[in-house]
Amino acid sequence: QVQLVESGGGLVQPGGSLRLSCATSGFLFSASVMRWYRQTPGKERELVAAISSAGGSTNYADSVKGRFTVSRDNAKNTVYLQMNRLKPEDTAVYYCATPGPGLVVYWGQGTQVTVSS
Repeated sequence: QVQLVESGGGLVQPGGSLRLSCATSGFLFSASVMRWYRQTPGKERELVAAISSAGGSTNYADSVKGRFTVSRDNAKNTVYLQMNRLKPEDTAVYYCATPGPGLVVYWGQGTQVTVSS
């Protein structure tokens, strides 16, 4: 079955960096768009970054442009989110996701990122 497992979250001071990973299995990763979302309590899930199947095209939310970088390793079926110059407002649970058949979206379980001094 499809599995997406995020890791790399944690507590970091403002201005610091974290690298999230999302290891996947159960689908053709190299043919799939991958996306990173984040969510804070009481708010809708927000699209943070997306990367095309071959990695040649990326998109970012305005709030993270210039600070976050999405990448992928199709040999390892893994997508990454490098987060630099973190701010307290980046605190959220971060999820990776990929579209499935029809309206299905596959999600990971999420990893908590907390930016605080």
